[in-house]
Amino acid sequence: MGAGDWPAVRVIYEEGIATGMATFELAAPEWEAWNHSHRPDCRLVARDEHGAVVGWAALSRYSARAVYSGVAELSVYVAANARGRGVGNALMAALVAASEAAGVWTLQAGIMADNAASLALHERWGFRRVGVRERIGRDSTGRWRDVVLLERRSSIVGVE
Repeated sequence: MGAGDWPAVRVIYEEGIATGMATFELAAPEWEAWNHSHRPDCRLVARDEHGAVVGWAALSRYSARAVYSGVAELSVYVAANARGRGVGNALMAALVAASEAAGVWTLQAGIMADNAASLALHERWGFRRVGVRERIGRDSTGRWRDVVLLERRSSIVGVE
């Protein structure tokens, strides 16, 4: 993913926001803010047969502390018209490989408890549930939401 992909990535992000199940964010940020908050080495887009962006995945740092340099939080978003076609699975495969190549030993995610599709995708890729943050935030309607915390430990990075 590069800066030139941002307009399409932003549209997909906004589609995710509109579902009410992908994030507590109310609007997609400007490119500069998004770029600053995500790692530069693990940003991916999925394209359809015509070259259009149909999904994206990226990592953000868990912490600025060096001891957590191998821990990252992931985001995976698929365009509304591409859902159910394996795009999320392809992005997850590429993101896991890219994260391990970048030295990431733990991927973590926070997923709204009623987002069954995202929970299933993460669990297919070896993420385990580590807890639930009950009533951690309010959505755009003011309703309290629970978030399931998941993590995936690499089988090749950080293994002694």
